[in-house]
Formats: sequence, structure tokens, C-alpha cells
Amino acid sequence: MEEVKQIPQDIKEKYARPSWDEYFLGLLEPLGRRGSCDRGRAGALIVSPNHTIIATGYAGAPPGMPHCDEVGHMMNTVIHEDGTQSQHCVRTLHAEENAILQCAKDGVRIEGATMYCKMVPCYNCAMRILRVGIKRLVSQKRYHADGKSMELFQKTGIKVDVMENSVVQYKNQ
Repeated sequence: MEEVKQIPQDIKEKYARPSWDEYFLGLLEPLGRRGSCDRGRAGALIVSPNHTIIATGYAGAPPGMPHCDEVGHMMNTVIHEDGTQSQHCVRTLHAEENAILQCAKDGVRIEGATMYCKMVPCYNCAMRILRVGIKRLVSQKRYHADGKSMELFQKTGIKVDVMENSVVQYKNQ
């Protein structure tokens, strides 16, 4: 019988396993690289309460449609109530939308799940997150126009954890 070797205590203490949040947030950057819109290269994950990945998503055009990286952005200017303006590319689906839509396409229930994303979702994605019953959102950073999303999450009891209180910067914001 082969002897089982014990790991010395000093080696055990040097390595700290990432938390579940750190683990899933670490997967967002490679997911986002699949994106076909250079205005954020965002990725998203939907994870079950028992830490199983249910779906992934990234920012990009729907299947069969031209991608921003190939034909350019389809920009809309939004004028907000306070008079400020922001630019939004409407050629792409957001990473959060794509993850939710993948679940719908595959008939996968996501009620009670956690969503991990690069930045706090826009208001439209926030409404979809609320509608499908996601209960927790973990984002790496803030989104430049996330005020209404944060209000919605607070009013409806969706728990939000933002790891870094800074805004994701990208061109034509």
C-alpha cells in the first residue's frame, strides 16, 4: 500500500482558495473577450444557489446579425431627465441579456440564482433580472448610468454587491 504524503502546514497556509464570488468574477474577463462590441467587452454568469454555472453571456449582436467589430457601432444618444446625455450602442445585446436569453432558449429556470457581471447592469437589463427572479447580483464595478438600476434593485430586494466602487470607462460613453 502506497503511503499518503501529507502537505506541510506552511504550504497549506500560503495558499488561499478564492471565495465563490472571487472565482466567478475571475471568469468574466475571458467570457467578455468573446464579445463583438469593443465598448465594454462585458461578460456575465448566472449561477445556481449551489454554485453551479447555469449560463454565460457576453456583449454582442444576435446570431446572424453583423457585429460592431465588423461594421461599426449603431449609436443612439439618450438625453436624461437632468439634461445629461449618454451614448448607447443598440446593435448588441448586453452580456446580462444574453445569459438570460440563453436560459430561456434552453428552458432553464433561474429563479433564485445569482448573476455575476462586469458592471452594474443598465436599467433594461435590471428589469429583466428582476423579472426572471434572480435574487443577487455581484458586479466588479459600477456603470456610468446605473442610478435607476440600483433604485430598482433596492426597492425589490435584489441584493447587490459591487466589488470596486469605480465606473467602468469605455469609448463614446
